[in-house]
Amino acid sequence: MTDLLDTLLGDLPTWLQQTLVAVLAAAIAVVIALVVHAILFRILHRFAKASDTDSDNLVVRRLARPSRWALVALAIVLAARETPALEAVWQRAGGLIMPLLVGWMALAIVNAFVDAMVMRADISMADNRRNRRRRTRITIFGRIATFMIVFLTVGLMLLSIPGVRDIGVTLMASAGLAALAVGAAAQPALKALISGFQMALTEPVVIGDAVIIGGEWGWIEEIRTTYVVVKVWDERRMVVPTNKFLEEIFQNWTKTTSQLLGTVMLYVDPHSELEPIRQKFFEIVSANERWDGRVKHMQITELTRDAIEVRFLMTAKDSPTLFDLRCDVREALIQWLAAAMPEAIVRSRVLPITPGEGEGIGAPSAAVLGQMGG
Repeated sequence: MTDLLDTLLGDLPTWLQQTLVAVLAAAIAVVIALVVHAILFRILHRFAKASDTDSDNLVVRRLARPSRWALVALAIVLAARETPALEAVWQRAGGLIMPLLVGWMALAIVNAFVDAMVMRADISMADNRRNRRRRTRITIFGRIATFMIVFLTVGLMLLSIPGVRDIGVTLMASAGLAALAVGAAAQPALKALISGFQMALTEPVVIGDAVIIGGEWGWIEEIRTTYVVVKVWDERRMVVPTNKFLEEIFQNWTKTTSQLLGTVMLYVDPHSELEPIRQKFFEIVSANERWDGRVKHMQITELTRDAIEVRFLMTAKDSPTLFDLRCDVREALIQWLAAAMPEAIVRSRVLPITPGEGEGIGAPSAAVLGQMGG
């Protein structure tokens, strides 16, 4: 092909002839690469659509754009071997372009793999602890791999520039003190990065866990290499460094399973009948769709002079459902108590004292007791 182009452009000056040959060779290589890419990915799209899962479509879609440019670069490299003029140009630009394309391709593969695995780890089911653990590990390791790919890509691109490489070699001779200074300055960042590795391996929390940290109750919404995002119940977001979950005490309500046991406290008058309250509680919980059918129980946990402390136990599939279930049961019990058993509502009693009764040293008068009773 090169000989044919030289024959057609033989009457032109040498520099113009070489330029046109390089441009035409690159253009032909690009066209061939685009055609091959279009045919290849059309076949891959058909195979992906024929599969039962959507993860195949996601992988093909993520790899389409970087692979197109990678094929174009590969075609130019092959054309440059046969075209001296194109090879001279590519030697100058290839040192920057090839690491960039390889890094982009590797990053696309990692992201496609992470997204596909996250899609397969469904957390919408009732007992989703295992899938939440898998999604957490995949997400953390995916971000670590992304950081390493970007770091290596930038390093290879900088090493391809002679001036930057010479500066780096010169700085290596006096890098002792600089390394100490940089190490001291980067200690918090390195500590957070190592904490991210520990979070992925030890799993004190995973995505979707219900936690109490810093006096706030919420769910683990996102886990990064250096920080964790906690979604508080009132839609606020807490950004917590990862080392906080490794060095400080916090509560994890869903460490072993997403199912939880919750309580509702109710205070009734000591003269109240307890069996109707128990039956009504069983009726309310059984009729609520948020109850998972495991536990419903009523206990008398305290008795004081003015009230009986009643504790109602109930279970739900996860922490958000349990919170809503407790609110429903509490509201329904209060409304039923006010309508059906108003005498069970806690009240303060003041007994009147007749004149002359209880008078003595240190005994209050009837007038004073009347004022205290209102």
